[in-house]
Amino acid sequence: MTDLKTADTGGLNSLGFAKPPSETRVVAAMSGGVDSSVVAAMLAEEGYDVVGITLQLYDHGAAVEKKGACCAGQDIHDARNVADRIGIPHYVLDYESRFREQVMEDFADTYLTGSTPIPCIRCNQTVKFKDLLATAKELGADCLATGHYIRRTEGETGAELHRAADPSRDQSYFLFATTREQLDFLRFPLGGLPKTQVRELAEKYDLPVADKPDSQDICFVPQGSYADVVKKLRPGAGRGGEIVHLDGRVLGEHKGVIHYTIGQRRGLGIATGDPLFVVKIDAATRRVIVGPREALLTAGLGMEELNWLGEGTLEAACDEGRPVLARVRSTRDPLPARLGWQENEPAVYFDIPEEGVAKGQACVLYDFSHETRVMGGGFIASTIPADARVSA
Repeated sequence: MTDLKTADTGGLNSLGFAKPPSETRVVAAMSGGVDSSVVAAMLAEEGYDVVGITLQLYDHGAAVEKKGACCAGQDIHDARNVADRIGIPHYVLDYESRFREQVMEDFADTYLTGSTPIPCIRCNQTVKFKDLLATAKELGADCLATGHYIRRTEGETGAELHRAADPSRDQSYFLFATTREQLDFLRFPLGGLPKTQVRELAEKYDLPVADKPDSQDICFVPQGSYADVVKKLRPGAGRGGEIVHLDGRVLGEHKGVIHYTIGQRRGLGIATGDPLFVVKIDAATRRVIVGPREALLTAGLGMEELNWLGEGTLEAACDEGRPVLARVRSTRDPLPARLGWQENEPAVYFDIPEEGVAKGQACVLYDFSHETRVMGGGFIASTIPADARVSA
């Protein structure tokens, strides 16, 4: 276990505090899933003063029967059962209004601008690592432990964030916005473990969720229909418009820009004989622009809402054109790139053009010489096309 093994020497306990586990209070964020349940059980077994907290984030009544959800209905019930099994106190906090305002409303508004949102990042950035973290401190906790697959290590200048040991479970893309202050208070006990071992631990602790499926997709999106959620939150969002080729030809009509994302090929409802992809979404004119695959190539991008975890400042790194590894989607490998400037805003320039970069997604930066280390990142605000025919 990553954080639980970081410091057994120098008078520090396994979480890095200079006192016995019994005198170290840990708030365990319990979503009702296997991962967070194992974290709580591990810490309780080591003798820590563990307090389990589950967040009620959205309509728990409607979510009871939704498989693969989290933070609602049956999941709250499961978290409570786990807490009872391992003998720790457990509390449910109603964060539904905060979640709707900070995550769901942002999700809808981002889609309406023609961008592609990542609500899981917003949830970690606001509700979990801001609001819940503040609550943990109010409870007198020394740290907040979560079931995320990412590693926190102590570096020469303080805590560092690193990719999980199991690449297939790594969640660093969704946690780039974790600030230095938050990182000081957070612990990620599963960062060094493969999922198979976590399942084995769940069976070892005889947890009632040992066989529970992993959460899937976005928790508040029933049946995976993003557009339905947006239309519910923003009535009238489904207004149609034109599907237009890069060369200016009108190829057809669509039922709303909220149904499309950059790089999409399927479901366009047009037939031209050649494969076409969504290369731009113009929300103002309600136009979906399509073109050949090569039109998706992007030379660079501009970032906003930046977070920097590296040495020095992000501005200095941009001034010197520091080499980094940049990741523009959770399913993509990080690619070599350099930091720089684009119209006075921090930017990333790829060594080799990247494909399908979408505004609203995150660009996560990793250390070029130590590729597991997360240096920070930002949300993609603009793109610099490799194809001059595509306007950013």
